[in-house]
Amino acid sequence: MKYDHVIQGTFIDRPNRFIANVRLAGAGDPDSVVRVHVKNTGRCKEILVPGARVILSVSDNPGRKTKYDLIAAYKGEMLINIDSQAPNIVFGEFIPGSGLFGSNPRVHPEYTYGDSRFDFYIESGERRCLAEVKGVTLEDGGVCRFPDAPTERGAKHLRGLMRASEEGYECYAVFIIQMKSAKLFVPNYETHEEFGMLVQADEKTGVKILVYSCDVAPDSVSISSPVPYRLGKL
Repeated sequence: MKYDHVIQGTFIDRPNRFIANVRLAGAGDPDSVVRVHVKNTGRCKEILVPGARVILSVSDNPGRKTKYDLIAAYKGEMLINIDSQAPNIVFGEFIPGSGLFGSNPRVHPEYTYGDSRFDFYIESGERRCLAEVKGVTLEDGGVCRFPDAPTERGAKHLRGLMRASEEGYECYAVFIIQMKSAKLFVPNYETHEEFGMLVQADEKTGVKILVYSCDVAPDSVSISSPVPYRLGKL
């Protein structure tokens, strides 16, 4: 996944979950502080701290309220992509050559099954597959967790995957870690215990758990390699 035009800046604050104030790189006058759209409604409190270096994607759409999207931030020297749309895009790009679904899978994004809309429905020969993708940005010492805030929508998706698996679908819960240095993935029981218990229940029902780290650059993000996971509490 590539971004057409990016610039750097310094994070100042986040008045609400949709908006942040950022000082553009290399500018010191008051007019260099711009209001930007944050492409992640999660908390990201350990990433978006005052003074953090951030990456902005520049839009050429004159009808937008903000010219910039905040898409990534440095946590120390590690660049973390926080664009909530990126995990679906990179997994969609990954599917055809991954070998997970055969040599010529037919991919249908945004597929409604039961009372849930899943990110992907994939057909390959006789296989009928459903995949739900979650982006992971919360990291501590190489251990990555999801979610960073309670997510009833996420829990609903896991219950839906469980039902679909019981009804004969091949189901996948996919966690895309939006950074490179990931050693282990675990559900974030402290934030949403039900979600963690549902991930465990899903795997027992036959839902496959996939976890991948990403190669992240200021202007791109792509799936890198599988990451080990542990579904029980640490």
